[in-house]
Amino acid sequence: MAKIISATEATKLFKSNQTLMIGGFLECGLPNQVIGELLKTDMNGWTLIANDTSTPNTNKGRLISARKIQKAIVSHIGTNPETVAQFNAGEIEVELVPQGTLAERIRAGGAGLGGILTPVGLNTEVAKNKQIITVDECDYLLETPLKADVALIYATYADKFGNLSFYGSTRNFNAVMPPAAKIVIAEVDELSDAPLNPNQIVVAGVFVDYLVVRGQNAA
Repeated sequence: MAKIISATEATKLFKSNQTLMIGGFLECGLPNQVIGELLKTDMNGWTLIANDTSTPNTNKGRLISARKIQKAIVSHIGTNPETVAQFNAGEIEVELVPQGTLAERIRAGGAGLGGILTPVGLNTEVAKNKQIITVDECDYLLETPLKADVALIYATYADKFGNLSFYGSTRNFNAVMPPAAKIVIAEVDELSDAPLNPNQIVVAGVFVDYLVVRGQNAA
């Protein structure tokens, strides 16, 4: 059963220099309440694994602007000029990963795989310093798995067992990250005392350690 905590209490699960996965896609499906509390702390030096770095004044982008991120492993940074400026100044390291490859590397981390093989990025900068493996006369890049110390995700619905469900496209990277992290915190809109319908469960509660219910204090 997942433990219900406040957004402020959730910050105690973080430390400087950790690797963090944060779900969401630009403005869609973001754990904004916990991110806001993290900005109040003096922690920094984080490696961020996420789809993007958002914009300078919203969700994940605020962590960039506050200079709490030392490395970003993302699919793009074009919507955040602050990320670009810090990268050009040598103040942040950025690893750009094709979006589908990023999702699969996270999935591989959660599934205990040694990596994935993909043709995406062959003969481009993406392939630099990476191993090429030939299977049935076709070349593939070996992409290594991604794991995190903490995954901070969003969900629309949760039950007290930690099972999660999503509305529409809010599932995005929120659904694939939990198995790949040591600690999983889900910020949710609604918490149900009754178990969710099994047909609606996208992330099983076995992967979720803590729930933060928006607008509520810890039980």
